Amino acid sequence: MTTQDFKITGEYIELIQLLKAIGLAQTGGHAKMIVEEEMVLRNGEVETRKRAKLVVGDKVEVQGIVVNLV
Repeated sequence: MTTQDFKITGEYIELIQLLKAIGLAQTGGHAKMIVEEEMVLRNGEVETRKRAKLVVGDKVEVQGIVVNLV
């Protein structure tokens, strides 16, 4: 399992934007597919909202990669 920190600028970042920013999704459509297939955990729970607003302190896990939002 790989862990990395991601610094958000502003109040929040939408889930599909995060997936693109960290390189897990090549396009917005690919990011939506990852979320629809319930491959994303947010703070240990499956996250199915594509535009979920992630904030500092959230932990997102996708395909063995853990991203801590700072």
